[in-house]
Amino acid sequence: MPDNEDLIVVNDGTQSIPLPLAKLKRWQWWTLIIINICFLLIGQVVAVLLGRFYYDQGGNSKWMATLVQTIGFPILFLPFFLFPSSKETSTTPTTSFSLPIVLLFYFIIGAVIAGDNMLYSVGLLYLSASTYSLICATQLAFNAVFSYFINSQKFTALIFNSVVVLSLSASLLAVNDASDRPSGVTKGKYFIGFMATLAASALYALLLSVMQLSFQKLIKKETFSVVLELQIYTSFFATCVSAIGLFASGEWRTLGGEMEGFGKGGLAYVMTLVWTAVAWQVCSVGVVGLIFVVSSLFSNVISTLSLALTPLAAVLVFNDNMNGVKIIAMLMGLWGFSTYIYQNYLDDLNVKRKQTDANANGTQPKSSS
Repeated sequence: MPDNEDLIVVNDGTQSIPLPLAKLKRWQWWTLIIINICFLLIGQVVAVLLGRFYYDQGGNSKWMATLVQTIGFPILFLPFFLFPSSKETSTTPTTSFSLPIVLLFYFIIGAVIAGDNMLYSVGLLYLSASTYSLICATQLAFNAVFSYFINSQKFTALIFNSVVVLSLSASLLAVNDASDRPSGVTKGKYFIGFMATLAASALYALLLSVMQLSFQKLIKKETFSVVLELQIYTSFFATCVSAIGLFASGEWRTLGGEMEGFGKGGLAYVMTLVWTAVAWQVCSVGVVGLIFVVSSLFSNVISTLSLALTPLAAVLVFNDNMNGVKIIAMLMGLWGFSTYIYQNYLDDLNVKRKQTDANANGTQPKSSS
């Protein structure tokens, strides 16, 4: 956290704060954080609610629901060209690997993202928005497990508690299918939606760990422009894969009938898809902004926090049923989230203590794993 003086340039081996941010005062730094948090929270909540609205009003194309999650990626070019740091770093080599290898990595990640988005689309088709969001919150538990094996992160008692509580929360939702299924969804389809959402959360957590590893081993830099480029390129390839899936599956033939039969009319159908795409990219701007201003961990934590807010929004917008089991599951999710946050707060204090000791001794602190 910056003090009342000008922010200084920080470089811990994995992330650096460029000069434009280094000149900000404390209140300006916090303003940037709040703006990006709002982008992430509002974007993700609105995107999930619009996705559920699309299905409720007669939309049925899973590939279209998958496509809109990434097709708005050109919006990311706005912050890319607006920030001078993007232009400075884009011409600087960030990896020792050849361009074809980096592009192949982007393609593979993009294809996996498309598959992950498809799983999310299936989950949202068969689950209410509130149940869907509560299950998605398990990504923190999966993230802790994958970070332990892939990124060599510590697995403390608090992290273990978070994993157990979030897992129990998901288990409660698995058996709470009697009064929470959308209209026309059978018990079998509810189970498919539950498993698809759980698998999507696990796959997303795996993607985060792999991306973190790529910054360390492949790209070897984590600045605003590099993170933004990764988001743009992977979204481009994910969009291509989703578009191919839309046409290969034949679902594109049903889109005309879908628009005509949409409950709120054809214009509402188009606007629902357009604003869903925009909302996901507003969320992406918030994600990238928080990575740039604070850290990738903080960005992921705020993203998970938005999943706890979505059930409340779903109750207000769709009158989702918040029975006792779902309330307990949400409280358990918040408890797991809180212990995860507290552990990372302790880790941050430990890092700052080491940096202070190192500065006092006139030595450069070693970056922690």
